[in-house]
Amino acid sequence: MSQLSLVFKGMAMGMAEVVPGVSGGTIAFITGIYERLIFAIKSVDAEFLKLIFSGKIKAAWEKIDGNFLLFLLGGMALGVIIGVFAITWLLEHHPLLIWGFFFGLILASVYVVGRDIEGWNLASVLALIIGTVLVYYVTIAVPSTANTALWFVFVCGAVAISALMLPGLSGSFILLLLGMYTYIIPKVKDILSGDLSGLIVIVTFAAGCLTGLLSFSRVLTWAFKHYKNITLAFLTGLMIGSLNKVWPWQQVLSVRTNSHGEESVAFTKSVLPSTFAQLDTNFFYGTDPQIAGVIICMVLGLALVLALFALGKKTS
Repeated sequence: MSQLSLVFKGMAMGMAEVVPGVSGGTIAFITGIYERLIFAIKSVDAEFLKLIFSGKIKAAWEKIDGNFLLFLLGGMALGVIIGVFAITWLLEHHPLLIWGFFFGLILASVYVVGRDIEGWNLASVLALIIGTVLVYYVTIAVPSTANTALWFVFVCGAVAISALMLPGLSGSFILLLLGMYTYIIPKVKDILSGDLSGLIVIVTFAAGCLTGLLSFSRVLTWAFKHYKNITLAFLTGLMIGSLNKVWPWQQVLSVRTNSHGEESVAFTKSVLPSTFAQLDTNFFYGTDPQIAGVIICMVLGLALVLALFALGKKTS
């Protein structure tokens, strides 16, 4: 697998994670690197630390598939930076079109992940249903208000990074539900812009992410080793359930105001394009359904996933 390919896949994962409702795990899955990523993260263990402290750096690097992680995570970091500015701008100015693109992307991902299930039985069907219901419930849950205590910031980091590793379950959306998305993302923007006043918050959040990453990766590697079909069915269900969140036509039910007095969407529900067009007012989204543009963007999302999947098969 070429280093440049890994960087681009990492960038796609990083940009996806900035968007509430889109999972970096989905991108990893459709590009054919998901299991390799989970097993590489899981390899950071006591044996790895023992190799480091005994001076066997090369052996430690090879144990965790170091080159793979280096280029992938480097690409992710670049993708997050791009996503914080570019993707958030697109969401602010063209919300229906960008959500249409993500809807097509995730719809195609359901096919890509589901096709790897080698045999359906009662257990895998139940796993599919449980995954679908779980994430659908998450998408209709009412977001809470922010708790800015550092211990809670740490917990949110651990939970959000665990969601990142699950296709269909977005770490950014989990932050939104916890009431922390509009607290954490602006801090990241401030730091990238040179304002370090929120550095302690981001360091605490990153520590939570690291803890969750190392812990949850072990659960996933165990599941893939012992119950691969059931795990794949569950992950497919997660993505099916997440489609409700990325449905382009949303009726805004409530808004929130941040510390700067700026209003943003707090809670929405999915509606048909015809219902969307008949709304009297609709904060942020407007009432123009833009059906032709949204469908084009959905098709583009579908095409991108199939192209990434073909690339993943070729380079795996």
